[in-house]
Amino acid sequence: MKNRGKIHVYTGNGKGKTTASLGLAIRAIGKGLKVGIIYFDKGGNFYNEIKIIEKLQEIYPEKIQYKNFGTNRMSKNRDFRFKNNEQDLQEAKKALKQSNKWINSNLDLLILDEINTTIKTKLLKLDKILNLIDNKPKELELILTGRYCPKEIIEKADLVTNMQEIKHYINDDIPARSGIDY
Repeated sequence: MKNRGKIHVYTGNGKGKTTASLGLAIRAIGKGLKVGIIYFDKGGNFYNEIKIIEKLQEIYPEKIQYKNFGTNRMSKNRDFRFKNNEQDLQEAKKALKQSNKWINSNLDLLILDEINTTIKTKLLKLDKILNLIDNKPKELELILTGRYCPKEIIEKADLVTNMQEIKHYINDDIPARSGIDY
């Protein structure tokens, strides 16, 4: 297992960052590895991948755990609230605290979904995330997703994938679709 313990970054303005990290989680569980997933700024019940993660927990209770943090930013008509409020800030701090706890647990793979975005949106400070990365145990595989990944995180990463949007139907006024986009 000498090849374990890398830092992955999935970033960019294209679709697929969370999807890529969840594919990696499924592969790891299939191998018998222990996986943790922490969702930053993804509150509410709009994220359908959580339903399958809960099913995986039923089948492999000792292999996967997750927690999602954040307030509900999506309205019933699927409009997204971009402006932060105090509760958003508190949720981000809770997610970071959970990340620091899990980074030193018995996990083999830890996904920090949308953590990169929290810096751009001023929910978290870059130095707190760099400190988290610096405290990563050598054997832990760490995945950070989200747009706007700072160069300081990219420099620490072993694998960086930039999801680049070439074309997206949202630009044709097609709203996000349940089961496909969230």
